[in-house]
Amino acid sequence: MSRGDDRATIRRGAQPRKRAAPKGRARKPAVHKSLLASLPPPVATAVRRGANYALAALLVGGVVAGVLAMRLPQMIGTELGEGIGKAGFAVKKVEITGIDRMDRAPVEDAAFSAQALAMPLVDIGEIRGRLLQQGWVKDARVSRRLPDTLVIDIVEREPAAIWQHRQRLHLIDADGRVIEQLRLSGTPLPDLPILIGPNANYQVAALDRLLQASPQLKPMLDGASWVGDRRWDIRFRSGETLSLPEGEGQAKAALADFADRDGNMRLLGQGMLRFDMRNPGRIIVRPAPRAATDQAAATARPAVQREEGGESPPATTSEARSI
Repeated sequence: MSRGDDRATIRRGAQPRKRAAPKGRARKPAVHKSLLASLPPPVATAVRRGANYALAALLVGGVVAGVLAMRLPQMIGTELGEGIGKAGFAVKKVEITGIDRMDRAPVEDAAFSAQALAMPLVDIGEIRGRLLQQGWVKDARVSRRLPDTLVIDIVEREPAAIWQHRQRLHLIDADGRVIEQLRLSGTPLPDLPILIGPNANYQVAALDRLLQASPQLKPMLDGASWVGDRRWDIRFRSGETLSLPEGEGQAKAALADFADRDGNMRLLGQGMLRFDMRNPGRIIVRPAPRAATDQAAATARPAVQREEGGESPPATTSEARSI
């Protein structure tokens, strides 16, 4: 065998050298593994299990968030509701209770104008909100009656007065809420006092307290003007106007004094135009011209009266007297 063959034989039989691991580079275990290794076995097992649960919960939360972002539950619910509606469970009738004065048509319009008419998809809160925007409706309750009926119970507002403002008449309740606008012609006005002036609609309760102090005058009342946002001018059906002082207590005392004088002296219906009691302890009377008295007696109750925006002018000595 030649020398070259000996070398080849030696190469083939030689064992591969193992690379020595570099010094100073020994692989260290991860920190969390070191911590787990330092814990007792039961505690380490519990920690691993809790970490797995947390990871699973995180994954499930991500899936749920993605589903909600795509609005899949809403889409499924809508499709299901529409399917039930097509099966016959859709709004076809509206049963209304509690109506005495208002018209049925606005209530029915509010019910049938819902975005969805399938019974499971009908938004009862939306219908109730529409009803509460109507002047006559003080409260409303809406419910379903399967298969195809909405039941609506209305609580109406109670008219308390007529408010005249900017030459328009409005029916109002005791809280001053406008119920509806009244027509100036065609239908007679309700037998209610007419309040005139800005913010007079919010003085219904104050006027009622004032009249409770002199109940004998209440049947004679035609209306009242809230003057300067601070005091009353009372108008009687017989045509006279009584100017009262400011302040609820002073106005009550003056009205009670006037009621006593009318009971003893018959002040109303005697051709007077105005009684002024703004000065305590005094009553100034202004008689009406004879022609005006005859015209007032022959004329029915006016639909719109002159709105008094300020104080009435003081009476001159020639046309007024104190009593």
